[in-house]
Amino acid sequence: MSSTVHDLLKHDKPSSSTIAGDIALDDNVISSFPTGTRVLSANKFGQSKWTVTARLDVIQSDGKPASYFLKCAAEDAGRVMMEGEFNGMSELYKTMPELVPKPFTWGKFSTESPETYFFLAEFIDMSDRVPDPNQLCSKLAKLHRISESPTGKFGFHITTCQGRRPQAVAWESNWTTFFGNLLRHVIAMDDAENDRWHALTRLEDRLLSHVVPSLLDNLTKDGHVVKPCLIHGDLWEGNTGTSYATGQVYLFDAAVMYAHNEFEIGDWRCDYNKIHNKVYTRTYLRHYGPSEPREEWDDRNRLYCIYYNILYSVNHRSQGKAVRQRAFDDMYYLIDKFAAFPENEGPPRLLDADRAELPEGGDHTKH
Repeated sequence: MSSTVHDLLKHDKPSSSTIAGDIALDDNVISSFPTGTRVLSANKFGQSKWTVTARLDVIQSDGKPASYFLKCAAEDAGRVMMEGEFNGMSELYKTMPELVPKPFTWGKFSTESPETYFFLAEFIDMSDRVPDPNQLCSKLAKLHRISESPTGKFGFHITTCQGRRPQAVAWESNWTTFFGNLLRHVIAMDDAENDRWHALTRLEDRLLSHVVPSLLDNLTKDGHVVKPCLIHGDLWEGNTGTSYATGQVYLFDAAVMYAHNEFEIGDWRCDYNKIHNKVYTRTYLRHYGPSEPREEWDDRNRLYCIYYNILYSVNHRSQGKAVRQRAFDDMYYLIDKFAAFPENEGPPRLLDADRAELPEGGDHTKH
């Protein structure tokens, strides 16, 4: 959590405040509730690297209790995050309301320093255990199947973020072009955040110029069509929860866009996620089979995983080396298969002695 976001927790509550708890609510958050709502308490809830999160308990105008989830982030980056999350979660809720907590609103604090933005949604009391594979995958497949892009294109109408980083989601009719733009964008951020690794850059350039067109153009051969499906976009176990009351699996912290449905589960190939367990991918494919050509499904999955690994490197600087090396290996594999370098012209391959491990806390499968 940045020092600026951390400062949001330090504001003193007015002595006259009738709201219990350990967070001082801004007036604009309070006024965003329906007329007649009385806020009883506001307490820090959960952990987030780049935001402040809280549970708000209220009494509604009809006398019934209700709870809300509040997320706050500072500065212009916070505005992009909160606006993107509200719009993305709203799109998910509109399409499949049983899949996500109901989003309520987003806005800006009345206080000016630090400039702060918020997102408000329904609070559902959930466990953080790994989701049931069949329930998660059947719901996800339904989302991908029933969703319809409002433009018929890939992308989203507003910038969405994965973690604190904005994604390149401008509307585009061609999936190959769209994915290439996504990947170039995160590569540029990775170079800026972690410095350029010249061997990796050579692989990235060849992957973009040769492998991406070769693999993804094949999706539209022989009359096949790639449907733009609504995806969550950042689907690992930390962005899922299971309701204590109903046992239903919910998704949150979305990085929404309309994309090839297979792009959604590229994240599951990343071996530091608990949903890396192959039961999730196998179960999803039972509910939503591979696109044609089916024999290239695993290669596409590896390609999509590269995007998530590079973006993970951008969001977690101290862990960038290890996940960059994973992306390096996957790029070399695909280049060897689809667009091999002329003999002795490729960059040196990684030696076992050069490999880095994710630092403590980076590999979620060990918790």
